[in-house]
Amino acid sequence: MSAAVVILAAGSGNRVGAATNKVLLPLGDTTVLGQSLRTVLAVPEVTRLVIGIRPGDEDAVREAVAPLLGEHEARLVPGGATRHASEYAALRALAEDVAAGEVDVIAVHDGARPLAHPELFEATIAAAREHGGALPVLALPGLLGRDLRPVTEGLAGVQTPQAFRAVPLLEAHRRAAEDGYESTDTAACFERYTDLPVMAVPSGATNLKVTFPEDLAGAERLLKAR
Repeated sequence: MSAAVVILAAGSGNRVGAATNKVLLPLGDTTVLGQSLRTVLAVPEVTRLVIGIRPGDEDAVREAVAPLLGEHEARLVPGGATRHASEYAALRALAEDVAAGEVDVIAVHDGARPLAHPELFEATIAAAREHGGALPVLALPGLLGRDLRPVTEGLAGVQTPQAFRAVPLLEAHRRAAEDGYESTDTAACFERYTDLPVMAVPSGATNLKVTFPEDLAGAERLLKAR
C-alpha cells in the first residue's frame, strides 16, 4: 500500500518576528517549507502529498516548492482559521484516494519542522500501519512542577510527523466536524473517536519546530552540521 503526507503550512510569522508566513522564510538553499518537503519526497512509499496553505499564500508556496518537486505532484489546499480546520480540509482532498484503497496511511506533518529525517516518517508510517496510529516523542528532562520541584520522569514532548490508518482518521475528523470538536493535535482527535492505539516512536531534539527567531537560527546551524 501507499502512504500520503499532509504538510500543514497555513501558519503565520508573528512569534518568529516575520511579516510573512514562517514556513516561507529562507533556510539553507530553500525555505523552511522547502526543507520539510525535501524530506517527504525522500520517503519512497509516499505517493500522495497535500500542502495545507494559508489563503493568499498560493503563489509564494508554489514558488517555494516548484523547484523541489521534480516529477512529483503536490496539491495545495487552502486552510481554515485553525490548525484543526486546515488539517480537515487537507484530509478531505485525500478522501477519494482513501476510498479507492490507494492510500492506507496518512502522515500529518508541521511544515515548520524542517529537520525531520525520512527515517522518522518511515517509522511512524510503519507503526501506524501495524497499530492504528503513531507519533514521535521526545523525553523532556529538567522540567519543574508547579511546586518548583524537578520533574524527573514521565514527561515527553510530542512532535510530528504523526501517522494514522487513513480510513479511521478521516472518520474521526468527520465525527469531530459533526460534534463541533477541534483539537490542537491530530492524535487527540484520532484517540477521541477511535479505539485504536497511538504508539510512541522515539525522536530527537533536532526535530525542532520553528516558532521563535532563535529556532530559525538553530535550524540553520543544525542544517549546516548535517
